[in-house]
Amino acid sequence: MMKSLRWSSLALAAVVIGAAVPCAAATAPATPHYTLPTVPLHTEAIVEVNKKGQVVRIKSTKSCKVQSFNIQTFGNALQMWIRRPNGSAEVGLYRVSYDYDPKTHGVTRSIALVSAGGNWGGEDGAANVMIENARKQAAEDRQREAEQNAKLPSLNQIRGATPSPKPSPPSPRITLPPA
Repeated sequence: MMKSLRWSSLALAAVVIGAAVPCAAATAPATPHYTLPTVPLHTEAIVEVNKKGQVVRIKSTKSCKVQSFNIQTFGNALQMWIRRPNGSAEVGLYRVSYDYDPKTHGVTRSIALVSAGGNWGGEDGAANVMIENARKQAAEDRQREAEQNAKLPSLNQIRGATPSPKPSPPSPRITLPPA
């Protein structure tokens, strides 16, 4: 009798849990759905390139009506390197164009030299500057956190308790020689 009672309660629990799962799944939020644009998109950026081929900064942009595409292409342009096939680079202003094709869902990037030369040839690339700024910010955050933690009271101060006494060493045992 005890055995059948256990199995019946387990079966009831399984039915209750099984009934609850579809309800929970039905109320769960849907995964975000991103639809690709159905129209062609075009953006341009005029970038300054240093002697290493790194983009130093974006001088000007022409955006499109889709904000997320603008942000993606702007970020891509800041992280680019523009070099010749042999690995050398030319300081100058370059036009970087991005064209989105709604039929293939592909983006074509084209680069053209606008003018050679510029006084930014010795400057660091934008990506290197962003990485260095992030490192400095992380170091400042760690320093600020360490300073805040140093100001925290001890657990004994919070509880209002005195520290527990340290145990005393065991007393030596005296053994008598066998009689």
